[in-house]
Amino acid sequence: MVMQPEPAMTVRDVAGYLNVDEKTVYRLAKRGELPGFKVAGSWRFKRSDLDAWIDQQKQAAQGNSGGGH
Repeated sequence: MVMQPEPAMTVRDVAGYLNVDEKTVYRLAKRGELPGFKVAGSWRFKRSDLDAWIDQQKQAAQGNSGGGH
């Protein structure tokens, strides 16, 4: 059985997936904070990369939530 490659997601797809505005997706991608790549000048994203990025954000949030005053 041959695995089909996952389709690349557009900025609109990612905005819906993360429940944020498309401008936020563009901003994060341009800064290199969101894993993406350009094809013919348009941003594209892999869902598996986004899921890994989400896991990293959750770990960072948990690590920063401890301690305090």
